[in-house]
Amino acid sequence: MDAPLALTFADPSAIVNQLNVELGSKVADFGCGSGFFSFEFAKQIGAEGVVYAFDVMPSALEAVASRAKTLNLGNITTKRANLEQANGSGLEPQSMDWVVIKDILFQNKDKDIILREVSRVLKPGGHAILMEWNPKETLVGPDASLRVSPEQLRVLVEAVDLAVEKELNVGGFHYAFLVKK
Repeated sequence: MDAPLALTFADPSAIVNQLNVELGSKVADFGCGSGFFSFEFAKQIGAEGVVYAFDVMPSALEAVASRAKTLNLGNITTKRANLEQANGSGLEPQSMDWVVIKDILFQNKDKDIILREVSRVLKPGGHAILMEWNPKETLVGPDASLRVSPEQLRVLVEAVDLAVEKELNVGGFHYAFLVKK
């Protein structure tokens, strides 16, 4: 028996399959952690594309690089970055087709700096996935006081000249927006 949507975790494959990801795309995974999205995007974009997996934790980057090698995904490049600094990714302006942010905004004070970096690196017409913990489902995840509500995130997104295109179906513990530049 399947669990109700409210009791499910996000499935990166199902999420990426909801998107129109083209072969050869350039993707930045901000706060990649264990590579939750990095690996799925790497499969979708093929050898012609590239995924830049950013994290502040060297151990996370080592794990992603090791697993990418095991999965024979040569299109993932890992890089340590502090995304709470202006131009923290070091990427060229307007160079990315996709940016992914999963569960990092709630951990950072300077959410606006991170979102400005998303806007800076996205190509015109490029997209971002912004996924955060659902403030209504507190059974797992961070304390409710740390979570970013969908309403707060919409305001932050609009402040950096991005637009929420739609909400993605990601399971009940999270919510996510597909955002367009």
